[in-house]
Amino acid sequence: MIPLSTVAAMVAAFGIALLVTPFIRKVAISMGAVDIPNERKIHKEPMPRMGGLALYLAFVIPVLLIQPLDRPLMGLVAGGSIILVLGLADDFFGISPSVKLLGQVIGALVLVFFGVQVDFLTNPFDGMIFLGKLAVPVTIFWVIGITNAVNLIDGLDGLASGTSAIAAVTVAVVAMAEGQVQVGYYALILAAAVLGFLRYNFFPAKIFMGDSGSLFLGFNLAALAVMGLTKGATIISLFVPVLILGIPILDTFFAILRRYISGRSIFQADREHLHHRLLEVGLSHRQAVLVIYALNGILGASAILLTRLTTDQGVIILIGIVMLVFLGADRLGVLRSKSPLKGSSVRTSTISRVLKKYFSG
Repeated sequence: MIPLSTVAAMVAAFGIALLVTPFIRKVAISMGAVDIPNERKIHKEPMPRMGGLALYLAFVIPVLLIQPLDRPLMGLVAGGSIILVLGLADDFFGISPSVKLLGQVIGALVLVFFGVQVDFLTNPFDGMIFLGKLAVPVTIFWVIGITNAVNLIDGLDGLASGTSAIAAVTVAVVAMAEGQVQVGYYALILAAAVLGFLRYNFFPAKIFMGDSGSLFLGFNLAALAVMGLTKGATIISLFVPVLILGIPILDTFFAILRRYISGRSIFQADREHLHHRLLEVGLSHRQAVLVIYALNGILGASAILLTRLTTDQGVIILIGIVMLVFLGADRLGVLRSKSPLKGSSVRTSTISRVLKKYFSG
């Protein structure tokens, strides 16, 4: 049973996001914090992009006023504040990748300072592998990786926000099932804040979350995963947070893989992400987003299922998921730089008809 204080925090988070987002939209326009269209982007008109500030206020105010203040929460808020400022600086002025990376490292170190870190990994053969001095670099690597993965999928209206909301709810379910109830409450409050913001961010969007929003959400999801999902001693517990955050992780992994295979820099941006491929097979903007929501929901449900299975059963399920993921990625072409969909009208039309049937706009 969720306590009344957490329900109140969730309602407050949702309400704050609904109320402050239109105001922040006006401020962004007046201050010139807008996203200008280019050949890589989907939108056709300049769009205000300070939505991360609305997400920050909607999450931080309720958790600080209503939830009990402890060291992990202090680290979550302090680190998230650093990430927000970093994102706002990029939304307004644009900052170099090296400065952005440095800011993310500092945010992750703040988490570690307040006791939020990965202390061990499960051993596939027996027991646990205690990280010792490697705990800090492993935690930093995880936080930076997830933070940037969420930032990377922010390519369609409502995509990163909706995906983050689904991931946050899944984190809450698994964390509470594993006895990390306070972490689950934080995740539910974050999900409520995102859902309030999604009212203005879903297609056709009135405001973008910008780097301030995508980095802030990615940071919080990464931190909550460390706080609530890395406490188990079974091999399956290692994969639960990866499944929950599967869409941003996989999209990032496939981007690195295809760029490396094609001889390009892994940091070179392209139009070959999952959402680009779904648009390419004929889905509308809204349909592509809904398909990715569904995929994220399936991965989240799989993560919840894994916590209920034996290790042997979980390994079988994981192998099946990995095979399906790589088969689907290959069919859609996200593993290759040159789309295999061109010149294959039968495959394209079939995928398009099937997906449109179930995710009609």
